[in-house]
Amino acid sequence: MTTNNHEVIFAIVNAGYAEDAMSVAREEGARGGTIINGRGVAREDEATFFGITIHADKELLMIVVEKEIRDKVLHALYKQMGMNQKSQGIVFALPVSDVAGLAKAPEENKN
Repeated sequence: MTTNNHEVIFAIVNAGYAEDAMSVAREEGARGGTIINGRGVAREDEATFFGITIHADKELLMIVVEKEIRDKVLHALYKQMGMNQKSQGIVFALPVSDVAGLAKAPEENKN
């Protein structure tokens, strides 16, 4: 289904913090997400970035949200999971043009 009502939020955090990030997102209305394990890469001389050591093991949390809650979720994630936290998260969003398979919110299922 083609839609302009959704965006995908990406939160790239140190390994072990994606579940915490999802809890933060849920508090702002997100219903679920997908966690992918990964590894960050950087040149050896760039192992520290703004005085923060870059950890190789990462988790990527992807959350498809309605546009109207995107800013709340993004700001909460950055505040609680951002670069100044132990999770050292990077958070961003991209538009989604097509969505299929999303479950409706519980209040939408009542008919």
